[in-house]
Amino acid sequence: MQVIDVAKWIKENYTPYEGDASFLVTEASQNTKDVWNKVCELRAEEIKTNGCLDVDNKTISTVNSHEAGYIIKEKEDIVGLQTDAPLKRSIKPFGGVRVVKNALKAYDRTIDPSVEEIFKYRKTHNDCVFDLYTPEMRKARTNAILTGLPDGYGRGRIIGDYRRVALYG
Repeated sequence: MQVIDVAKWIKENYTPYEGDASFLVTEASQNTKDVWNKVCELRAEEIKTNGCLDVDNKTISTVNSHEAGYIIKEKEDIVGLQTDAPLKRSIKPFGGVRVVKNALKAYDRTIDPSVEEIFKYRKTHNDCVFDLYTPEMRKARTNAILTGLPDGYGRGRIIGDYRRVALYG
């Protein structure tokens, strides 16, 4: 088995920056201002529509599940939103299908039946955690005696809304 010495690698490949903050740009570029203004418009529209412009309720969100999305494509230096449209939410059912269903219900949406079909045959994180619970642990969890067990931490974001405006130049 090969051993990787992470501390050694960092020591050999890391160069600390010892300068000041003068390299930072203090004024946003016009492109950044334009993109930010568009995001503000979209946020106002989102607020008017129950806090959600759109949700992809049938594509399970992964690193490459959606085509690149843009706010204003020609003004973006760093591209690729989490979904194929600005402020479009995605679903992450690996943390629990019921959690996704409840999150979608909050926006008057439903989960696509094809996603439920997949999870008849594939376990979620919650399924795996609860499979490991003893009967005593299940009772304690159900009665809120125990909290903070791993099922509450493994979900991540259920409906993703990742804003990257700060990265645009």
